Amino acid sequence: MQMLTFLLCFGFSLSTAFYFHVGEREEKCIIEDIPSDTWITGTFKIQQWDIGRHDFLESAPGLGMFVTVTTYNDEVLLSKLYGPQGTFYFTSHSPGEHLICLESNSTRLVSFGGSKLRIHLDIRVGEHDLDTAIAQAKDKVNEVTFKLEHLIEQIEQIVKEQNYQRDREENFRMTSEDTNSNVLWWAFAQTLIFISVGIFQMKYLKDFFIAKKLV
Repeated sequence: MQMLTFLLCFGFSLSTAFYFHVGEREEKCIIEDIPSDTWITGTFKIQQWDIGRHDFLESAPGLGMFVTVTTYNDEVLLSKLYGPQGTFYFTSHSPGEHLICLESNSTRLVSFGGSKLRIHLDIRVGEHDLDTAIAQAKDKVNEVTFKLEHLIEQIEQIVKEQNYQRDREENFRMTSEDTNSNVLWWAFAQTLIFISVGIFQMKYLKDFFIAKKLV
């Protein structure tokens, strides 16, 4: 099975929407760098290529999507089979890279392997489904309350993302300083070795000439 991996660095962006093409039963993985204790929402839709129309169909009946989410230390946060379109959720327990893998899984009796698919994917970081909550609101006061809560949630997520990036920069700075220090000590050690070898060679040649009575 071929696995293609993409690295998506979205900085302080809270939403990443895009589409990509895969073959049927082909797995594609995405690496997301996520802070700890962050709610992630992913929405996907499968479109199947129609040879007769030379275009992608709006739906892909008989196809499903298997979604797997793992952390950098192979902890499985989500492993579930969905239909041709759906929404998945998970919460990060620790900061770092998370691997989100999607693989089409045919539910048909006869599968034409290798057919072309278009996968639409929208990944939202730290956002809950506000539209559903507003639709269920009984009055304008509740609607405003939901919007304010959503705005506060976004602000908290931005602050959390900033703190995470600040920690990453600090770790990178410490690693760079340690590397520079190690390079400096290695250069100093190499200089001592060269000087020691030079002194030894000079002493060896002097003893050799004295032994041969050339000096």
